[in-house]
Amino acid sequence: MGEWIGRDVELEVTNIAHGGISVARHEGRVVFVADAIPGERVRARISDDNKKSFWRADTVEVLEASPHRRAHIWSAASVERAPENRAGGAEFGHITLEHQRELKRQVLVDSLQRMAKVESDVAVEALPGPADGTGWRTRLRLHVDDSGRPGPYAARSHRVITVDDLPLATSALAEVAPLGDRFPGVESIDILAPSTGGARLRIGDQAKSAITETVGDRQFQLFDSGFWQVHRHAAGTLTDAVQRAIDDTLFDPKAANLDLYGGVGLLAAAIGDKYGHGVRITSVESDADATDHAAENLSDWVGAQAVTARVERWVRELAASAGHEERARLHAATIVLDPPRSGAGREVVDSLVDLQPAQLVYVACDPVAFARDVNLFHERGYELSELRALDMFPNTHHVEAIGTLRRA
Repeated sequence: MGEWIGRDVELEVTNIAHGGISVARHEGRVVFVADAIPGERVRARISDDNKKSFWRADTVEVLEASPHRRAHIWSAASVERAPENRAGGAEFGHITLEHQRELKRQVLVDSLQRMAKVESDVAVEALPGPADGTGWRTRLRLHVDDSGRPGPYAARSHRVITVDDLPLATSALAEVAPLGDRFPGVESIDILAPSTGGARLRIGDQAKSAITETVGDRQFQLFDSGFWQVHRHAAGTLTDAVQRAIDDTLFDPKAANLDLYGGVGLLAAAIGDKYGHGVRITSVESDADATDHAAENLSDWVGAQAVTARVERWVRELAASAGHEERARLHAATIVLDPPRSGAGREVVDSLVDLQPAQLVYVACDPVAFARDVNLFHERGYELSELRALDMFPNTHHVEAIGTLRRA
């Protein structure tokens, strides 16, 4: 192994794979090739030949371009640069926005069909923003090289790339980005532009401070080191999407409703705002700072509480310890879960199904993990009854899915 690394091959690109890479074949072997579009013929440089089943390669020249190819929105990531010098984080930036959404749709639909035997005609919906998919990031981490210069990592590596611009960032964030400065001894710099209070930097292990994010008429308190949706319209869009995903005929405000992986309470508040001050809901989150803020952010609802716990352990203990009355309230419950990229997984799915809730609303940022979990729910008697997909990360391969699962 290793004899092909650095060699160029000519490839016919056939389809898209999860992770923002395209698929081709060379002498019968699968090659995952970056910076290509299905339907193109490219010259690609082999970057990894260690696996017998597949290789990896980077496009270095487009021989026959797709009609969906455009000039990359970020010159620092374009195919004109050597692969090792291309900035990461905008792997779909060379594709027209409409076709990006079609490729994301294909990955989501294919994942559901292969892993859960679910057929779907879902479309990937755009969020508000510029026609080229730029100017949406409100949070960004820059890494710092040995000489103190900040920049993004190169695609698929930990090599820092010096750049002159950040086209995915909002204008407020881009204005404060210290791209030309030096930060010796610092590992990373976080830049954020909350909806109130102005843009700011967090340098290295700088002490955290409180910020306020606004969604509609509601304000959310959190630390500047904490999690918040990256797209400037994502929090509002997800609030609306989750509210729409809940079947009103199955929702019981007095049930033991749950918001799992709840963060600072965004989706629990979405439920409370839709169904009123009498809603009973428990938000569960492993980060103690986020839970403290969730308790404050959900104080409008007497029946709301925030719990600091690992979700898998908390739901397992709940399923094991709930008495007859609590099980009845859980049986009538609506459960919203917004797990990390790895998904909920079998342990959490099994515990949730043991509770037999009326419905679940699953917010997913990874189509493969989502499809796996949908299949696990299907095996235990829950069907995917509604599905939406949102383009919350334009010019990247990421796509957000919101699915409603009900007892069959």
